[in-house]
Amino acid sequence: LPIPPAFLWAIAYHGIALSWITGIHPMNWLGVPWWPSLFITLFCWSFISLWGGILVSLWAFLMVRLDKQKPWLRVLIGTALWCCLESLWSSGSLWWSSLSYTQSPHNLVILHLGQLSGPNTVTAVIVAVNGLLAESWIYSTHIRKDAKEERKAKTSAFSAPLWFVNKYSISATTLLITAHVLGFILYSQPLNNTQNTALKIGIIQGNIPNQIKLLPQGFRKAITGYTNGYLQLVNQGVDGVLTPEGALPIYERNFKNTPLLDAVKEKGVVVWIGAFGERGKSYTNSLFGVNSKGEVTSRYDKSKLVPLGEFIPFEQILGAVVQRLSPLDEHQVHGAKNQVFDTPFGRAIVGICYESAFSKIFRYQAFNGGQFILSSSNDAHYTAAMADQHHAQDIMRAIETDRWAVRATNTGYSAFVDPHGRTLWKSGYNTYETQTKTIYPRQTQTFYVRFGDWLMPLLLVLGFLGWICR
Repeated sequence: LPIPPAFLWAIAYHGIALSWITGIHPMNWLGVPWWPSLFITLFCWSFISLWGGILVSLWAFLMVRLDKQKPWLRVLIGTALWCCLESLWSSGSLWWSSLSYTQSPHNLVILHLGQLSGPNTVTAVIVAVNGLLAESWIYSTHIRKDAKEERKAKTSAFSAPLWFVNKYSISATTLLITAHVLGFILYSQPLNNTQNTALKIGIIQGNIPNQIKLLPQGFRKAITGYTNGYLQLVNQGVDGVLTPEGALPIYERNFKNTPLLDAVKEKGVVVWIGAFGERGKSYTNSLFGVNSKGEVTSRYDKSKLVPLGEFIPFEQILGAVVQRLSPLDEHQVHGAKNQVFDTPFGRAIVGICYESAFSKIFRYQAFNGGQFILSSSNDAHYTAAMADQHHAQDIMRAIETDRWAVRATNTGYSAFVDPHGRTLWKSGYNTYETQTKTIYPRQTQTFYVRFGDWLMPLLLVLGFLGWICR
């Protein structure tokens, strides 16, 4: 059975891709002792790797049932099933490393297929091409075996590769080239920026280590860094300033007592502040829009929380176990699924940290009038590899929605990305930085924004028809 090899492949893929999660250890900045911190970290890493392993193993289990089917039908149904399972997994709270993300940021051409039906479009091409190559290998192996048995083939290093050139390898090559040609056509579309819509946006990368973030010295450093950064950017003529996730580790009601709000009232330039919101006895991880008068006029609450890091999944079962290992008192709650975020410059698309992996959040906001992306994040407790992956996720969201993206993080990487996924500026890592760029709000709607992921159900229908008509 192919299930054990598939499971091992998935463990390796997801485990390596998400190995940065071990950076949360030690969690002494949260008051967690060293050994419990190590246990929680290893549990998180193992759990997410196993979760990815279940996805691929389930796919392999279903593919075993297609062993006797025609090769083209196996490839079609296999592609449909993989896309279906990725859609199912991404609808939950634990998702990050789709196959499509492997192409970001270095293959912007193929990523433009995301404008058609989201990340599943890129995933479908990857699975289908590899499926056809696998069928080509199977076909060539059978041909060589039959030829050898009939003593009609000569096995040599020179002749062996010729057996691999068959209709399946040709189909794989044709699909790969066609996908890139289509992607290049979308990539080559002019942006048609109009100066009357230009916005000069500034970002502040505060570079405040999580070890001190919640301590008095961390708060003082945040207030000083973000206030001075705001004033510096205002002097450069910006229209708005974006801060990272949790830039001010305080509740909204305490904004009025900060020098940053005093500066906003004096200078009259809009600022988007990462801080905490209140909901009864619980709190939210939020981004607040503060207008030129220093008034909070909009709020976006993070809806996709990090399991164990920000909430306890299956709390009735795991809550007691986690509480024995950690003194943390978890009361952070999810934001509403469908939110919009208005600014003085038009409606924006907001993603807070982990949400960058969930394309549907960005698609919904773009469909409902979001004209540019504000991505606010804090990756300080992880390695630079995670920051790079996070940046790659935001590139995909910018391309899929055809929007300019402004990304502000605590320690890096902050960036400006255009609608074609080109990074115009990227910060250093573990550095304090401010930067400005001009972006252009857009009201276009890609095929994906208008119709969502239509490709996956279409593939399932075609696969079903192929199955019953075989």
